[in-house]
Amino acid sequence: MKYIFVTGGVVSSLGKGLAAASLGTLLEHRGLRVTLQKLDPYLNVDPGTMNPLQHGEVYVLADGAETDLDLGHYERFTKCVLTRDNNLTSGQVYETVLAKERRGDYLGKTVQVIPHITDEIKNRIRTLEQAGNADVLITEIGGTTGDIEGLPFLEAIRQFILQVGHENAILLHVTLVPYIKAAGELKTKPTQQSVAKLREIGLQPEVLICRTEKPLEEDVREKLSLYCNVPISSVIEARDVENSIYEFPLMLQAEGLDEKVCKLLHLETPPADMERWKMIVHSIVHPSRRVKIAVVGKYVELQDAYKSIYESLCHAGGANDCGVDLEIVDAEQIEAEGAEIFLNGVGGILVPGGFGDRGTEGKVAAARYARENKIPFLGICLGMQIATIEFARNVCGLEGANSTEFDAATPHPVIALLDEQKEVAGKGGSMRLGSWPAVLKAGSLAHKIYGQAEIAERHRHRYEFNSTYRAQMEEKGFIISGTSPNGSLVEMIEHRDHPWFVAVQFHPEFLSKPEAPHPLFDEFIRASLG
Repeated sequence: MKYIFVTGGVVSSLGKGLAAASLGTLLEHRGLRVTLQKLDPYLNVDPGTMNPLQHGEVYVLADGAETDLDLGHYERFTKCVLTRDNNLTSGQVYETVLAKERRGDYLGKTVQVIPHITDEIKNRIRTLEQAGNADVLITEIGGTTGDIEGLPFLEAIRQFILQVGHENAILLHVTLVPYIKAAGELKTKPTQQSVAKLREIGLQPEVLICRTEKPLEEDVREKLSLYCNVPISSVIEARDVENSIYEFPLMLQAEGLDEKVCKLLHLETPPADMERWKMIVHSIVHPSRRVKIAVVGKYVELQDAYKSIYESLCHAGGANDCGVDLEIVDAEQIEAEGAEIFLNGVGGILVPGGFGDRGTEGKVAAARYARENKIPFLGICLGMQIATIEFARNVCGLEGANSTEFDAATPHPVIALLDEQKEVAGKGGSMRLGSWPAVLKAGSLAHKIYGQAEIAERHRHRYEFNSTYRAQMEEKGFIISGTSPNGSLVEMIEHRDHPWFVAVQFHPEFLSKPEAPHPLFDEFIRASLG
């Protein structure tokens, strides 16, 4: 296996994950098998208990691992199907090492950062090598070079590169080259300082990926090359993409990144054939029509909180030769001012997942507006529960119907806690997680959308539809179009008297790719265009 490590310098949010995913795309199109990994220095065991407004969305893998959102980029940009071995945090490292110490695995030795913590990090990297399903592993180290919590990870990869040899492992450093408007020039000093930090601990990047607003002129490249000890051909310009993140692999290919990486790692492959990717990007960037989609949520202040939702809408728009104009609506504003002012004129309404009661009545109002005005509606996870509550109240006449998550004393708990969740005390990793099968009802809209009777989708929730109310709601036109194989859990619902109203308990956004849009998003956009 060949190894590519990706670090970041100067500031956070430079796009290390996108750079790693884009390189993975290029290498796959050269015929190589690729897998990707994220090493995160924070002490949380995983991001499952973090506030989305602070950390962005939690991306759920097929095996139920709650991971960093960058793993979403990895799966969207490549063919790899990731597992919990592909995401490691400091919390997991220390938890494992301390458990070994308590068992006596270290035979009374003093447990230290070096070698015990660094060895555990290297072991996780080797776990992916032992799986034997990839030619190249791209490992992104989270955080910014110089952060104290990231030092064990940098030391671990220094040791790792030394052990496997520089012909088998390289370091790519993503850095900022800021444009100072008053001076009218790009500044290389931040990058110089960042690389100096790496060199202090024995790491020398082979390639610089320079995030910049302006073109890197030859004199700037020469300066970066000279002071950072990197060949000028390895100074890669990564300008801000103008229209879509899916342009990024094409930009890096034009800079020769994949060719440079293959030479450094002694990989003999044909050039990447990106023609189909270019066609997909063209359909996303230059659509012949547009549609407005309202996303009614509670984490609207941070775009990354619903990252996979937005990307899935983008994929579906491209597949339908349609640009998607997002109308991001704060559910609390609907509570204060009503749905009409925010939702009038939209082509479709989407209510995504979430936790807690803040903004829920605004989401209920949005679901009602979609039902009464025959606007295409897609509810995801909490969105399905919201649609159920709305229907129970306003169609079935069940006054006060609610979820026990929001009102433990509700007279009609149409959404209730799973039996196996009632005794759960801890929050982390304790929900219904990962890929679960479902059976679709013959003749339903769901069956038509998927074109098959059985599906598997990823979940992340604690509460479910209360089957006590099933017959009563079905009588009024509430269609249960998808259930667990034994019929006990409701996975999909529809409305009989609506042209396109679908809500699901799972998260279809985790399976959508630009080259293969998820059928639910695809048909939602198609219906919204109508």
